[in-house]
Amino acid sequence: MSRRFRGESHHKVDTKGRVSIPASFRRVLEAGDPNWKNGDNPELVIVYGDHRRNYLECYTMEAIEEVDAKIDRMPRGSMQRKALQRLFHGQSFPTTVDETGRLVLPAKLRNKIELNGEAFFIAAGDTFQIWKPETYETEEESWQQELPDDVDPLSFLDGDMEV
Repeated sequence: MSRRFRGESHHKVDTKGRVSIPASFRRVLEAGDPNWKNGDNPELVIVYGDHRRNYLECYTMEAIEEVDAKIDRMPRGSMQRKALQRLFHGQSFPTTVDETGRLVLPAKLRNKIELNGEAFFIAAGDTFQIWKPETYETEEESWQQELPDDVDPLSFLDGDMEV
């Protein structure tokens, strides 16, 4: 993938479930959609998962095709393949960005993560996540407590350290 999602932002969610996607994220979605051309609306796949997921994970078409290819290489009928098929094929929602740069999130997805009023977007490399802001803050605080104060995350790049 040539481009990655970067950054974070808050956006209003209207009563119909429409939420603006950060402009820089839209450019990555366009670049990651092999069928996109100027004037089109890029496609993406939102993976919502089961009760263990409290956010929505948004994949470019290239990223989801990479995942699909990995699933296809797994032994047919294996527990791992079935679990991944359920997550990425069954518990997902293919959609497009609308002409004004918004996503329309169905009530099922909004209700799943208790999203109303405002959404928090955060980049995750070749995907981005949509969270209820309060849920994200709680998760982030929990994660920060797991990381020792004397650990510089840059050290992970060299593979020198495990936490």
